[in-house]
Amino acid sequence: MKLLEGTVDHGGSLGRARALFPHASRPFVDLSTGINPHSYPLFDLPATSLSRLPEAARTRDLLEIAASTYGAPSPANLAAAPGTQILLPRVASLIAPGKALVLGPTYAEHARAAAIAGHRVLEVNDFEALADADLAIVVNPNNPDGRIVERDGLLALAARLRAKGGLLVVDEAFMDVGPREHSLAGDVGRGGIVVLRSFGKFFGLAGLRLGFALSDAATVERLETQFGPWAVAGPALEYGIRALADIDWQDAMRASLAEASARLDSLFGRFGIPVAGGTTLFRYLRLADADGLFAALGKRGILLRHFADRPHVLRAGLPGSEEEWQRLESALAEWTARREDRSKGSKQ
Repeated sequence: MKLLEGTVDHGGSLGRARALFPHASRPFVDLSTGINPHSYPLFDLPATSLSRLPEAARTRDLLEIAASTYGAPSPANLAAAPGTQILLPRVASLIAPGKALVLGPTYAEHARAAAIAGHRVLEVNDFEALADADLAIVVNPNNPDGRIVERDGLLALAARLRAKGGLLVVDEAFMDVGPREHSLAGDVGRGGIVVLRSFGKFFGLAGLRLGFALSDAATVERLETQFGPWAVAGPALEYGIRALADIDWQDAMRASLAEASARLDSLFGRFGIPVAGGTTLFRYLRLADADGLFAALGKRGILLRHFADRPHVLRAGLPGSEEEWQRLESALAEWTARREDRSKGSKQ
């Protein structure tokens, strides 16, 4: 059990990459995020989405489609927000400050948000330990290792927390590519559960800033009251409505991502890099020379996600083009050749 303080760096910062690798090849191949490199097709927005305040009717349209796509009981069980990041401290504030337990290792912002809300935050590695929490937080599938907690276990935990006035928060940011039978989206009406869903990761439109909190109707109303009207911008409404309704695109993309992640596994395997988990949007690597691989690829303009507190693991997103695939393969081949040369030299 580890007391958590502060925050750590995140993936996706090209400014940080330039500072770390000022002489790297450009443009960077950014594999440091879990964002789909193949975004939902862009389309022409109605001019009114920019020139007028969003209409309440469009927000209702979005919530109806999102409820259907995510499997929520009804539109009244969803609150839309400008990204799930802004929801984190608000959700943590739904109960009085107490003990917040985060099932780790995972996304650092949950701990930071709970601390902002006044909770004493601890990271635990044992799922059963979450029963002692007032606020329990689970990322499912987990970031960065892809760990899955089964629905039955989550429901049993939620019942224990609910009985003492606690709250279970399940971040399903990657459930679009996860085992949806373990989603709690359809169970939020029971109370004591908040499910977070991110739009930008699977649809590859992170800059749009759109996310959802799913919960019982009374909790959703509390969250919406904090946001007030016009919480979601007009362009985000339009993209959310169209993309969440496009089931054919979603199904085809899941198949395409599965093929790409298998290709990435095969590529890493060719160079002796073990893939220890992940989702079809990112792969989780565990190796002794993780720092060396991160630095070698970074100097070639290829960014992986590294973790200061876990020096033997990396996370790798998916290349977005054949050119990026070839750059990654070439960089891995060079890294492997240099390792072999060093190994031969040490034996002479």
